[in-house]
Order: sequence, then structure tokens, then C-alpha cells
Amino acid sequence: MDETYRIGQDLGGQTIIHPVALGFTILMGILIFFLPRKYQIVPFMLGGFLVPMLQRIVIASLDFSMLRILLLFAFARLFLRHEMKPLKLNAIDHILILWVLFRIVTYTLLWQTSGAFFNRLGGSFDALGIYFLFRFYIRDVNDIQMIIKTLSFIAILVAVFMINERLTRHNIFSIFGGVPEITYIREGRLRCQGAFFHPILAGSFGAALMPLFISFWLNMKQERTLLFIGGIAATVITVLSSSSGPIISYAAGLAVLSLWPLRKNMNFILWGIGSSLLAIQILMRAPIWALFMHVKVIGASTGFYRYFLIDEFIRHFFEWALLGTKFTASWGRGLFDLTNQYIRIGVDGGLISLVLFLSVIFACYRNIDRTLKRTEIPPLEQILVWGIGVSFLTNLVSFLSVSYFDQIIIIWYMTLAIISLFDSIFSDAESEESVSDEEDRLVFNYTAH
Repeated sequence: MDETYRIGQDLGGQTIIHPVALGFTILMGILIFFLPRKYQIVPFMLGGFLVPMLQRIVIASLDFSMLRILLLFAFARLFLRHEMKPLKLNAIDHILILWVLFRIVTYTLLWQTSGAFFNRLGGSFDALGIYFLFRFYIRDVNDIQMIIKTLSFIAILVAVFMINERLTRHNIFSIFGGVPEITYIREGRLRCQGAFFHPILAGSFGAALMPLFISFWLNMKQERTLLFIGGIAATVITVLSSSSGPIISYAAGLAVLSLWPLRKNMNFILWGIGSSLLAIQILMRAPIWALFMHVKVIGASTGFYRYFLIDEFIRHFFEWALLGTKFTASWGRGLFDLTNQYIRIGVDGGLISLVLFLSVIFACYRNIDRTLKRTEIPPLEQILVWGIGVSFLTNLVSFLSVSYFDQIIIIWYMTLAIISLFDSIFSDAESEESVSDEEDRLVFNYTAH
């Protein structure tokens, strides 16, 4: 077995890097720096998604994963080539920055070690680095289309590797370390994961892509073949993960995507769903989250565990509410494994951290809803907004079954960045349309005289 193999173990401040991973990362970094601006995001995404996150270089206690090295290349380009356009911070920007800063403070106060501070500092660099890289890169719908085309290509690559993993039970990415060489089997099902740290994360990646590919397929006539194959690949990735959470997220995405004709009434629908859940809670003897015990798409699903985790999280509210808590193993058997993004945020940062995170989600929803209600936006572009919003939803559903901690964070912060830019992108489009209309009127008046 390769000596770089480290799965589920404490890295202990060690540099763990395979020469191929390092060489590929440096190549992608060079391409980031020298490619035309239009294509600079392509090598970042290729390197970010295809190199396992446990590949890293540790210098003086500072941990540089390959993703962080790519971020350094990307921001060096933005700075040295003067491509950093002025940013007018919006509500999503402010709340996200506040959430990240608050998490650094609370986590450091909780553990009271320099290691905790540097750990949270690294996570904050990932979050804000990815988010603002896409904020700086995206200037119009064409840039978003470039991102979607790149994701289609990546999905096809990931699907091919996972199909090979399914046929051979050998994960090619194990040569880099960070993922197992032999694919894990649970109740007779191979749980393929590719370069992702866990099968659920791989499946969640596929589930989040499907709404994007469908909505952009309706707009990008010249790229429909690529997006069609990408959609098949996203489905393959989700299915081969053999995990209930991603399959439920995938199904939820398709279901909500089909509600496109009702997009103007989403607030009414959400109130209806909330009222229905409240009615179910009144009629049930158990709490509403006990429904997890009855959700079983894959035979080996751990619905009871997810119910138990939520139940104990609520029971131990005063233990984590202030700054979070160091240990959750005492809550119950196996509850050290926090397979829920919302619970992970509360445990690591306390109630205020969780509220700020939910505020980011609410601000994104407001942006999506407001953009969809703007009558001047053409229907095809509204479909793009809808597809991005549905992809955002699939992540929220996935959060109920896993916490994001590997390269899938690229999808999450990329989606937040795109949603935060809706107003500026479509305001620019509206302004250009108004200028064009004014020019037409001037030409008409001139010719009339």
C-alpha cells in the first residue's frame, strides 16, 4: 500500500504529498496565472475537485492543501494582473464574513490552543477564498456558463473513475492518499467515492450538479451534448455512491425543479410545507425529526442514527449553545460522528454561529425569490436562476446527512457567490438593454427628421 495512504487518521502536522498530485497542482496553478481571464477558473476547478484534500504541505504549523495552493495562485493572478474589480459588499457578503470571523473566535475560545486558531483560520481561508474568487471572476452570465461547462467535464471524469471503481473495486485516487485503495462494501453494495473523502460527499456532489445541467441545457444550445452527458454523469455519481442522503437530495432537486410554473408562489408553498410539518408534529407522538427513521432508500441507511443525533443535539442545547462543545461522544453511542452540517456548525461555534449560518441561507433565498419576481428578466434567464436556486436547495438537503469538509465545499461557496451576484448581473443586463433601447429611439428620431 502506498505510504501516503492516510484515511480517517490525524495528520499530526505531517506533509503528505504525492509527486503526481504536486505536479498536477503546480501545472494547474501555472495555467490559472497565464490563461485568458475567461478560462482562469477552469484549472482551479480541475485541480480543486480532482486532487484529494488530504494532499498537503505543512510549513511551520501552517497547513497548505492543494486547494489552498490553487487559491494562492488565483489571487496572485488577480492582484498582479489588476483583475480585482471593486466590490460593493451586499447582505450575503456581510453575513458570510461575520459568520466566518465569529467561528474563528468561538472555536479558539472553546479549545484555547494555537492549533484551534490555526485550524479555524485555514477553514476560513478556504471559505472566503473560494467565495470571493468566484465573486471576482463572475462578471456576467457567460462566466457562469463557463463554470457550468467546466463542471460538466469534471462530472464526466469523476463518473468514469467511479465506474472503474465499481467494476474493479479499486479507487485510482488512492495513489494520492486520503481515500481507501479498496472500495468499501456495505450490505453488498459498493460505495464508490472517487477523489472525495466519503461516498456521501461524492454523491452529494452529483446531486447538486443535476439541476444546474438541466437549467443550462435549456439555454446553451451549442453545449447541449456536453450538458446532456454531464447530466448522465451526475446521475451515475449519485447512484454509485450507494448512499440514501445524496439520492434523496437528487430526487428533491428534480421535484423542486418541476415546480418551475409555480415559481412566483414559492413563499406560499413554503408556508404550506411548514404548516404541514406542524400538523404532522401535532399528530405524531414522536418529534418531527423521527421521520428520519422511516426514510430508507438504500438498505443500509442509518436513518435512526440521524434521528438520534438531532434528538441529542436538542437535548444538550445548553451544553453547546454558548461556544459549542469539545466532545459529543458522551451524548450517545457513535455520536462523535456529526453527520449533519447544521449540527456540526452548532457544536463547533454555538448558537450564534448556527443562527448566522441560517441567516446566510435566508439571505440567499431572498435573493433568489427577488430575482425570480423581476419581470424584466427574460424567461430563459429566469430558468438559470431557478436551476441555481434548486442546486442551492439540494445542498441544504444534503446537509441533513453529511457535513461538508472536503472539495465539495467548492460547490457550496461557488453557489453562494453566484446567488450573491444575481442583482448585479441582471442589473447590468437591464442597463445594457435600456441603453440599447435609448440608442434605437435616437436613431428612429434622427431618421424621422
